[in-house]
Amino acid sequence: MAHQNDSFIREVNDELRSEQVKAVWLRFGGILAMLAILIVIGTIGKVAYDYWHETSASASGDEFLAALTLAKDNKPDEALAAFDKLEADGYGAYPVLAQMRAATLKAQKGDTAAAVTAFTEISKNDAIVQPMRDAARLRAAYLLVDTGTYAQVAAEAEQLAVDGNGLRSSAREALGLAAFKAGDKAKAKEWFQQIVDDNQAPRGLANRARMLLDVMASTQ
Repeated sequence: MAHQNDSFIREVNDELRSEQVKAVWLRFGGILAMLAILIVIGTIGKVAYDYWHETSASASGDEFLAALTLAKDNKPDEALAAFDKLEADGYGAYPVLAQMRAATLKAQKGDTAAAVTAFTEISKNDAIVQPMRDAARLRAAYLLVDTGTYAQVAAEAEQLAVDGNGLRSSAREALGLAAFKAGDKAKAKEWFQQIVDDNQAPRGLANRARMLLDVMASTQ
């Protein structure tokens, strides 16, 4: 008897739940169906975007490698044209990489002024990530050591030569070389000494700075 009662109660509960489900569906079924459709559409869109992203990045990567090959094969004009195209039509980080490599190629061709201008444009572009902008600024500073004044080098490098900046040692070297070239040995010594005193300075940079300090000391 007790077993029959339990079965009856279960049947009643099942029926009630069934009625509740029907009521919920009648009330919210349209909304639930729309949500399901939106989830499906969102999933399809995500898959399509991922495919487009991977395909675009892969194509730009291939173009970048092809341009690098042209530069390596001593075809600078063709390489520059390829980099210009990638800068205009490339995807992801490749347009900026193309700009950087094109500027380096211009410097290798002897067009230092154009290279400095290109690197400076990159360093001032707020849409580019800061590390890339800093690298461009440093490249401009090194080029200006040979072709510009100390003030021009300082305009590019001084803001990188501060404690905590990952490029500070290289920036200090560029400033020291520019000061030495300008005949200001005191200022050059100050910059090189900062490199030597920085225990986080790359070994090669520290060794060069120490050597230059020794050279200046021996010629006093």
